[in-house]
Amino acid sequence: MKKSNNIPAKIDSISELNRLMDLPKPVHPLIGFFDNTSIKVDISQLPESLLLNFYKISYKVNQQGRMGYGQGYYDFDEGGMVFTAPNQLITIPNEAVYEGFSLLFHPDFIRNYPLGQKIKQYGFFSYDTNEALHLSEKERQQIFTVIESIKDELNNAIDAFSQDLIVSYIEVLLNYSNRFYKRQFITRKSVNHDLLTGMEDLLNSYFDKEDGLQKGLPTVEFLADNLHVSPRYLSDMLRSLTGQNAQQHIHEKLIEKAKEYLMSTHLSVAEIAYQLGFEHPQSFNKLFKRKTSLTPVEFKQSFHQS
Repeated sequence: MKKSNNIPAKIDSISELNRLMDLPKPVHPLIGFFDNTSIKVDISQLPESLLLNFYKISYKVNQQGRMGYGQGYYDFDEGGMVFTAPNQLITIPNEAVYEGFSLLFHPDFIRNYPLGQKIKQYGFFSYDTNEALHLSEKERQQIFTVIESIKDELNNAIDAFSQDLIVSYIEVLLNYSNRFYKRQFITRKSVNHDLLTGMEDLLNSYFDKEDGLQKGLPTVEFLADNLHVSPRYLSDMLRSLTGQNAQQHIHEKLIEKAKEYLMSTHLSVAEIAYQLGFEHPQSFNKLFKRKTSLTPVEFKQSFHQS
């Protein structure tokens, strides 16, 4: 059993992680690759959790146990890819048998490339609860082909082109993963529609109970926490289903409820704004006008004239 310790071990370099996992020193200080089956260290001697100061992309199959990540766990019964951003909390299970691979690269490795900025656009680095990427056999082969290219470059003598090529392959890997995540949103539509229904129920309950008066405007974090998904996953999933992210859905529901109040109550515009959770009525007026091309007063007048 691991020693109980709530303080995660901060790992600043790939070399430091390799030493901890009893793996050979990486060929390059800013990028590394290892076969997960090569991990022979006694897991009971490892810290309970880690904070890595670099990116980690892993493909895991036949894992016994669940890997903690963020506030939840990844279930690898069928295998899947995990994308870990720097300073994400990783919890190590008491028992685990890994197959697959892990690719590690420090932000400095891609800093002087367009990918250094673009990598922030890959939302799956922010997924953290049962949101691994599960690959079809064809997709797995495509991913492994790119990984083999990266491995070949790492095993060759480093020259002036090595870093350029490896960064290009990493970007291809991320673009494939982005495509496959879009496919996963589509193929799991029934599950995702349940999330959409759950979100609608949450928002309806929030406004029906007039929680806005005490809690303010509902947030994406509030919805994600109650739906047990990460905020970024929720927004990406909603965008794939409806074309709108979570914040836009909140705004749509706000406008819908505002119209109900304007049409069926004698509340003032300011009272409606506070009822919905706005701290300042001016902010409510601005959002309503942006969404409907009318001010709340103009909408109320047009409704009663019709």
